[in-house]
Amino acid sequence: MLIHGASGGVGTFAVQLAKAMGARVTAVCGARNVEQARALGAEHVIDYTREDFTRDGRRYDLVLVVNGRRSLAEYRRALNPGSRLVVAGGAVGTIMQATLFGPAVSLARGVTVRGLVARPSREDLMFVGALLDSGVVVPVIDRCYPLGELPEAMRYLGSGHARGKVVITVEQAGQ
Repeated sequence: MLIHGASGGVGTFAVQLAKAMGARVTAVCGARNVEQARALGAEHVIDYTREDFTRDGRRYDLVLVVNGRRSLAEYRRALNPGSRLVVAGGAVGTIMQATLFGPAVSLARGVTVRGLVARPSREDLMFVGALLDSGVVVPVIDRCYPLGELPEAMRYLGSGHARGKVVITVEQAGQ
């Protein structure tokens, strides 16, 4: 599988979860995050500033878009016949296309295209909880901001270059 946006808060989790489930993971991220993606379990890492994974000839059974600025047509070039494209983040237009037009694109192109709509079950949450408890999956925290610096934290998140989760801390009165 390929994860586009593998170095952000959701992407770092997705790499670890996919690896824990036995997937062979290709991570797409910027140059400064290549080693982090490898350390989290990616077998192959693509620096998006140097290589275009939609044109390199490799094909995947699953492409998960967490953060990316590609069209559905570009992502489809990276898919094997009968495979899946799941759009969970990235460009708003791509998310909307996948959600609204995914079923029609799926029929016409022989691949499944979907926007991610989370429907967690108790079983899923227990599974993920066990992975967290065992240390197989570990949250990656990039930065912590106190609540009073929320605007700065949002600007940093908006830059699209967070390396893991950005945490907002709230102190109790009197501490």
